[in-house]
Amino acid sequence: MSERAKAVATVQLDTDKVIVTEWRFAPGAETGWHRHGMEYVVVPVTDGELLLETPEGERRAPLLLGQSYTRQIGTEHNVINPCAHEVAFIEIELKSS
Repeated sequence: MSERAKAVATVQLDTDKVIVTEWRFAPGAETGWHRHGMEYVVVPVTDGELLLETPEGERRAPLLLGQSYTRQIGTEHNVINPCAHEVAFIEIELKSS
């Protein structure tokens, strides 16, 4: 079994309140399994779809340009781009005050 390419994460801003990261996924790229230590907001910068591998199983989530969504602390998953084109989003992690 071949390994997937890794998604490219570029931290754009890291302050005492937030971390802003641009995520870019080539076709088939993944984040690798991880657990979020902060609540976060996702702002899609492309349309597309994400394949989420979670402890509860796989699910697909649409990415709609400019339609933000949020996830809670403790979210655990591997995020994969199943599309034939690059997908990207901005992730804004909210640090505790």
